Amino acid sequence: MHLIVGLGNPGNGYRDTRHNIGFMLVDRLSSAHGLRLVNESCSAVWGRGMIRGVEAALAKPDTYMNLSGNAVCGLKDALLVSVESIIVAYDDCDLPLGRLRIRMAGGSGGHKGVESIIAGLGTNGFPRLRLGIGRPEAQKTDEFVLSHFRTEDTGAVEDMLNRAVSAIEALLTEGIVVAMNRYNEA
Repeated sequence: MHLIVGLGNPGNGYRDTRHNIGFMLVDRLSSAHGLRLVNESCSAVWGRGMIRGVEAALAKPDTYMNLSGNAVCGLKDALLVSVESIIVAYDDCDLPLGRLRIRMAGGSGGHKGVESIIAGLGTNGFPRLRLGIGRPEAQKTDEFVLSHFRTEDTGAVEDMLNRAVSAIEALLTEGIVVAMNRYNEA
């Protein structure tokens, strides 16, 4: 089984902000595969089912971003998944808007949610899907990631989310190397 966790902040005030693109991806996967997020435990809202014939759980932590590790560790233990079977999807302002990057492991890049997960798991050896939200022009980074996408960004965001769904499906069914080769852009 795989655990796919999209990072974001709970509450309507954060809905559809750049920092919540991980939540948006989980919602898109949930809709595409009929996986309802009906369970509320382990500091997350989550659901379990099949994605392209592979057993998977989708989750959105109900903690704030910098405590995401609590949810991931709780779900890992409750669902009995290995660290290597956890896929974390999150916003990355070091990638241009719309760009995807799949990695097998690595550091946090300064992302507080990923830092929390690394600290909780005691390793950085979990796959992740970085979703490019662009770099702030005149705003501070923390203000930028909590801002909503501009109307003119809608097409790029929709395209990125659709490609991210396909990337997760490829990762689950064909493996991470194939998914990286297909979806990582130069």
